[in-house]
Amino acid sequence: MSDPSEEPPVGSTPVTLSDPERAVLVSLRASDELPLEEDQVASAAALPLDQVRGSLQRLRSKHLATVEEEHLAVRSLTPRGQSALAEGLPERRFLAALARRGGRLTVEEARTEGLSDEERSAAIGILRRRQLLADGFPFRLKEETTLDDRLFPEEVVLKQVANDEEELDEAVLSALERRGLVRIEHRSIKRWSPSEEGRRLPLATADEPLWGALTPADLVSGAWKGRQYRPYDVRAAVPYSRGARENPYVAWLDEFADILVGLGFEETAGPLLETEFWNNDVLFMPQDHPARSIHDAFWPEGVAGHPPPADLLGRVAAAHEGRALPGEAVPIGPGWGGSYDTTIAQRPVLRSQTTAVSARYLAGRPVPPFRTFSIDRNFRVESVDARHHLEFQQCEGIVGEEGVTLRHLVGVFRELTEAIGIPELKIRPSYFPFTEPSIEGYVRHPRLGWIEVLPGGLFRPEVLRPLGVEVPVAAWGIGVTRLAMVALGASDIRELFCDDLDLLTRGGP
Repeated sequence: MSDPSEEPPVGSTPVTLSDPERAVLVSLRASDELPLEEDQVASAAALPLDQVRGSLQRLRSKHLATVEEEHLAVRSLTPRGQSALAEGLPERRFLAALARRGGRLTVEEARTEGLSDEERSAAIGILRRRQLLADGFPFRLKEETTLDDRLFPEEVVLKQVANDEEELDEAVLSALERRGLVRIEHRSIKRWSPSEEGRRLPLATADEPLWGALTPADLVSGAWKGRQYRPYDVRAAVPYSRGARENPYVAWLDEFADILVGLGFEETAGPLLETEFWNNDVLFMPQDHPARSIHDAFWPEGVAGHPPPADLLGRVAAAHEGRALPGEAVPIGPGWGGSYDTTIAQRPVLRSQTTAVSARYLAGRPVPPFRTFSIDRNFRVESVDARHHLEFQQCEGIVGEEGVTLRHLVGVFRELTEAIGIPELKIRPSYFPFTEPSIEGYVRHPRLGWIEVLPGGLFRPEVLRPLGVEVPVAAWGIGVTRLAMVALGASDIRELFCDDLDLLTRGGP
């Protein structure tokens, strides 16, 4: 290793650096343990960390330093996750409450069992997805369902995260992160070394300050005279100006829409400011049930919502209350066991799902067969992280005609993922209030593992019949923003909404 104090070779020309750059390069050259992390360089050079980072980047641009970068995913339990590990997951505690009540649990009894509204909602959805909990009320296990002492997959992974184990089920880990029980922090560690040129470079002495810029004011005042200036590095890269181009994420969404049009779908749109009726009620989302918390929405103040047509409002109310529709003798089903509140139906809300667009389309009683989709923005109260954002795009779509089944929906999912170059797709049963049966499709992200992006199912009769639709309808609400993360190679959803010119110039993450 070169000694920074040695004399330069005969005939060489000393290259001057700024004082921080010189101190950083001297520290790198003097170290016997390379490469060094940035905080180690800062300690050796006795400089602030931010100043060292800037100096290292400048040394790199001058070919005097090299860097090795390592990306780490650090997993840890959130406070909610620590509580779940100590007290039990909501679904485990719900089953325990069910056992204490003799296997039957009413909605009111469930509210007194120490579970919050959010925990009850999560527990009900999870247990129904696993085919453990029967539909309807009171809550009860399905017939011939027996429980053993085996841990749920989520309980196993929670313990593994607490024990800092490396080999985990990525799909379960992703589900726990979405539930706010696990936190995954993506860190980048940079380790620096002097390049071969940086080792050999003769360093000029710093007896007097060296100036790095010449301004118009210096020329006018004559202050430039007598100063010593750092020489220019003619090999240094110069800025390259590019013309305007379309945002990579927006361009990808247009391409995805073209794929759907090519499959015979017609694009539709709906308003961003909706009412509870179109956003939830018409989709058979109960007004006073924990399932409503699936979509934690924004409610604007000082805005009045417009009521839906009176006849449609009456039909939806009948479905919610378990009454026969006007002109019919038999109810569609038992409903939600309470009275329907028309004032809630008119409450304005920022749209939390583009399924509202499909509901408005179906309310127009289209003539089957029909295929339609919408790619538009939605808004939810979310903790912003690598997979979640307050604002996101969703691709809603429906297929309505005689003979449509869940197999057709799976076929659409496979066609779409293959068309955008994603070869791996997993399908598993799921639960949504407005579809039955329901499924979820997962695709593999190169860094985040399996992520859920393709939820869908067949609309329930309680959704279709009040709208006057007589044919089966397959529906989906694709998390197209997450799908774009996989297709564009983004590891953080925020990268898709960034204003990083360098990233946008390259055409995406």
